[in-house]
Amino acid sequence: MKLIIAIVHDEDAHALVKKLTANDFGVTKLASTGGFLKSGNTTLIIGTPKERVEVATKIIEETCRTRKEITTTTSLMGDNSVMGMPLEISVGGATVFVVDVEDYIKL
Repeated sequence: MKLIIAIVHDEDAHALVKKLTANDFGVTKLASTGGFLKSGNTTLIIGTPKERVEVATKIIEETCRTRKEITTTTSLMGDNSVMGMPLEISVGGATVFVVDVEDYIKL
């Protein structure tokens, strides 16, 4: 048994949960926040037999796309004023952890 922990962009979460459940994966959805941009993420917890991990990760890969966003960085000027600088960054995609499960009990 494996536990898949997938951290995905909020914009991809609904479609991903729909595709995973359509393929008979049980999914627990948790709201989470990214550390860098402090924007909304969704963390999905998926328990699955090790033989189905590749199917699940393929669905995640096909559903969660990266996209470009503009954010503002702040720079401290010589007179202690703050200046905002636009910065293009990539967001989205998925961060996926696959870990072994020692015990699984469904009550």
